[in-house]
Amino acid sequence: MINTYASCDDTGVAIAAAGAGADVVRSMYGRPLTRVDKGAGDFATAADIEAERAILDVIRTARPDDAIRGEEGGEQGAAEAARQWLVDPLCGTLNYAVGTMLVAVNVALRDGAAAVADPFSGEVFFTDGETAAVRRGGVDTQLAPTSATGLVDVNLDPPFPGAPGLRAVDLLAHPGFVDRFRPRVVSTTLALAWVAAGKRAAYVTDGGDLSESVHFAAGIALCRAAGCVVTGIDGAPVGEAGRGLVAAADTETHDLLMTLIGNGSRG
Repeated sequence: MINTYASCDDTGVAIAAAGAGADVVRSMYGRPLTRVDKGAGDFATAADIEAERAILDVIRTARPDDAIRGEEGGEQGAAEAARQWLVDPLCGTLNYAVGTMLVAVNVALRDGAAAVADPFSGEVFFTDGETAAVRRGGVDTQLAPTSATGLVDVNLDPPFPGAPGLRAVDLLAHPGFVDRFRPRVVSTTLALAWVAAGKRAAYVTDGGDLSESVHFAAGIALCRAAGCVVTGIDGAPVGEAGRGLVAAADTETHDLLMTLIGNGSRG
């Protein structure tokens, strides 16, 4: 079998893998899909599983010595591997299962290249770890974050480990937030790619260490490479010392959101 990805750099592998997953997600859309219960109200579908299989086929072919952590398949490959890919084959499974086309396919090499594919717009957002761009119809355009839209996506999915210090509903009702921003709730990390692309001013989510999350790693890499301001909701760097995520198009937007989050529980 010819290794068609042998000459690809890591960015090319990430793009090809995300694209392979997106092809599966798009082709299976609208079909009756078996659900696999994962507990706590979470589930996967046959599309999640098939998309991850397609992504892993690309990565294993191109980088057989690398390890992989998949949302559905868990840790795979040599435990001592120096490199690991983080794969979320279908972020927004509930959206997808009920016929909503707001989903993302996330592929990231830890501390390296990453790609986020939108199966339905055909856009693939990608980074080599230094610069970030979007590919539309075979044309690459550099990402340019901006807060001009005034739109901020806030993740309202439970659990809410930051409560009562941060409660998303309080942030959305804060007079300072209402004066400056308009909330959106996309329920997929596609919103992080939109921050990097200037389609959103910011994205806010609660949680623990998201730096090595299969859900967030690709979007965080995109935002950083595009020049966004990325921290935890406590202002610390995203990682073991931080909590959750605030990704903003610019310093002014980030500073205002941090002020509002700090005062959110007091309205």
